[in-house]
Amino acid sequence: MPRIKIFISSVQSEFAEERQFLCDYISTDALLGKLPAQDTTAQRAYLEEVEQSDIYLGIYGQQYGNVGLNVLSATELEYNHATKHFKNRLVFLTNHTEQERDSRETVFIKQVEQRVVRKMFNSILDLKTSVYAALIRYLEEKEYIRISPFDATFNPIATLDDLDEDKIREFIAIASRKRSFPFDRESDVRLVLTHLNLLNGTRLTNAAILLFGKSPQRFFITSEVRCAHFHGYEVTKPIPSYQVYKGDVFQLVAQAVDFVLSKIDLYVGERDKSATVDVQYELPIQAVTEAIVNAVAHRDYTSNASIQVMLFKDRLEICNPGSLPYGLTTAKLLLPHNSMPANPLLAEPMYLRGTIERMGTGTGDIVKRCVEMGLPTPVFLQEDDFRVVLYRAVSETAQETAQETAQETAQETAQETLLNNTKIIALLNGIGKKQLSLKEMLVFMQLKHAKNFKIGYLTPAIQQGYVALLYPDNPTHRNQRYYLTDKGLQALK
Repeated sequence: MPRIKIFISSVQSEFAEERQFLCDYISTDALLGKLPAQDTTAQRAYLEEVEQSDIYLGIYGQQYGNVGLNVLSATELEYNHATKHFKNRLVFLTNHTEQERDSRETVFIKQVEQRVVRKMFNSILDLKTSVYAALIRYLEEKEYIRISPFDATFNPIATLDDLDEDKIREFIAIASRKRSFPFDRESDVRLVLTHLNLLNGTRLTNAAILLFGKSPQRFFITSEVRCAHFHGYEVTKPIPSYQVYKGDVFQLVAQAVDFVLSKIDLYVGERDKSATVDVQYELPIQAVTEAIVNAVAHRDYTSNASIQVMLFKDRLEICNPGSLPYGLTTAKLLLPHNSMPANPLLAEPMYLRGTIERMGTGTGDIVKRCVEMGLPTPVFLQEDDFRVVLYRAVSETAQETAQETAQETAQETAQETLLNNTKIIALLNGIGKKQLSLKEMLVFMQLKHAKNFKIGYLTPAIQQGYVALLYPDNPTHRNQRYYLTDKGLQALK
């Protein structure tokens, strides 16, 4: 948030305590800490201070102040100077009657009331509350802080000319067919955008630009997807294949999915039983698409980071800048849960177009489809970013194995696949009957990167119930250790 200067104007002899209180309070408040109050004295060039300030804060009481050689008091001169230079003016009055005020002060206050909304206060604490509320409103209006979601915030510079009308009409046609959207291709796009809460008068929301913008990255430079393909298990340079995709959210999803499908193995059946040839990718298309859609729909668009789609020899990682909603954990993602989109105005049109579902089933579908193909259970991680890991087949014959085991239950398939994973077997053998720290496990596994170890080894073993934490309620406990559960010990046999 930018540094903002506040000029406090009052009769010093009357409001010395209040002025000092506000200076101390504003400069130390957790939210307003970047708003240093600027005081002034007669010896300083106070009118220059007014010009350099963003906000004029006037406190008026009973006294008018010394006039000296001027016709007007310093307080009134400061107010007039703030008005002349179009400063934001906040005025607070003591709760006195006209008879209790200096007559000149009464005349001055009446002049102020014709131009500025003022607030009465009875005590220092009352003044503090009123000043705080007024400053918060100012910050909201300037969009230095925001209480509404990013996608619902009105963009200060975008206009309807920045939207692609053809995109909107294509959306209407698809949404009408898939979700019975109550408009047709010939509808007024303004009415459609207003119906979707993307337009208010002439003001466009950020979501409108991300959904239908001609060039969304002109407004949000990091609203892109970076895709990379590595032949090994780690991030290495030079990157064999690297693409940065731009466009609206629908285009981003389509481009990223195509990138992944073009790099993974494809199984093609035979025509011995039917003229139709069965085609199956080594990763379920629905799971790949759902993971990428979730990243685009739920990411934090205020972050300077971009969505990353990274394909390794053994896994696909999709990470986005953002975090899970309050109360939702990675463990709960494996269970039925409410849908809590981080960008609700973005999610609604994506639902209407059939890109996402509303019911909070997305992560469950990812797990189900991977397990049905005989793949290890996907992993969901919340660290500096949110990450989804889909594991690839562990051998060249994995596609045949996946087809043979597709008839088995999800739980049996998940367990068998996990036990066939040489990484997990190595981890279980290394832990044995001991309690080991993360560092100790990295040593015996001969690995250097803790994050990759968690993704590829530890988290899958924990989620499947083979490994447990000594302090499960405090994962970052300084004495944290990991041990094999009864299920894990049984697996070693």
